[in-house]
Amino acid sequence: MSEPDSETYALATGPLVDIAAPALPYQPPMPRSYRPKIGVIGAGGIVPAHLDAYRSAGWEVAAICNRTIAKAAAKAAAFFPDALVTDDMQRILDDPGIDVVDITPHPSQRLALIEAALKAGKHVLSQKPFVLDLDEGERLVQLAAANGVRLAINQNGRWAPHLAWMREAVQAGLVGDVQSCHVAIHWNHGWIAGTSFETIEDLILYDFGIHWFDFISSVLGDRPKRVYASATNAPGQTAKVPLMAQVQILMDEGQASLTLDGGTPFGPRDTTYIAGTKGSLCSDGPDLGQQQVRLTTAQGQARPDLQGTWFNDGFRGAMGALLVAIEDGTEPANGAQDNLRSLALAFAAIGSRQTGRVVDVGAMRRITV
Repeated sequence: MSEPDSETYALATGPLVDIAAPALPYQPPMPRSYRPKIGVIGAGGIVPAHLDAYRSAGWEVAAICNRTIAKAAAKAAAFFPDALVTDDMQRILDDPGIDVVDITPHPSQRLALIEAALKAGKHVLSQKPFVLDLDEGERLVQLAAANGVRLAINQNGRWAPHLAWMREAVQAGLVGDVQSCHVAIHWNHGWIAGTSFETIEDLILYDFGIHWFDFISSVLGDRPKRVYASATNAPGQTAKVPLMAQVQILMDEGQASLTLDGGTPFGPRDTTYIAGTKGSLCSDGPDLGQQQVRLTTAQGQARPDLQGTWFNDGFRGAMGALLVAIEDGTEPANGAQDNLRSLALAFAAIGSRQTGRVVDVGAMRRITV
């Protein structure tokens, strides 16, 4: 058997021809004419991103509800001064003029709120992560169907420009059959020290990691079968819960991984790489708002000029996908049934971290936070 020459051994490549980037529908979806009134339940720290996105899209938020009414009043004054301010959710559910409800409180509080809204005949956008119990999630999916309404999940990362373009490229067949998908996030998540997030032991894999489990699921579908994960504290971190985690996703004829370095104080970097039988995709940059995407095929390399940002275009995309589905009578791209697959992947990673063993996707049905 002949030995490879030095260039072959080193995987040297020649220059690539620059080609035009294909036009892909990566931007947040917008309904053609459907403009419902929206009720927002919860006025916590993430809600300004929701309200700003809805205002920029030209959608009307007719009511904001929060247990501490002053918080609801402050959000209304800043974004929708004409909105009803209340501490009684039932006023929103009883209003026949409000079609859609955006439910934002934490998962442990959210289940009963979603159930009440669906029974009231409201379409629902639930904040992520959707549920703490996959069986309860299935029950809510069935309840939505029984009441003839749509239930979607605010997986706003789906419409981060770089992730959305890559997903659309995969779905358009531009890279062929996906062989691998690897995500590596290196950033400083130490801001959680002293906040309520510090009480969530698997925060990195659950509340934050769900964005990337959802992205990987949107690219690989039901191909992931088993998961092995670990987590640890970063040297020098002040937060009480682990800020570092790594996940190996096992599947037939392929592999995927997720690395979360949440204690990186200098030189942040976010990279996503997808390899396929006909090409590859790579997105890279210093943070989630500054990403350069490259598509490489036999024809050459393309670098799309992407418009928009994750905050707040991602939030406009999550609500927009729900409104489009209502208008067209279809399932939302971010529908709850599909999201349960993403959650099953995240739950398996948490189960693996807890046990130190490989866990089948779907075997871990419930977690506590």
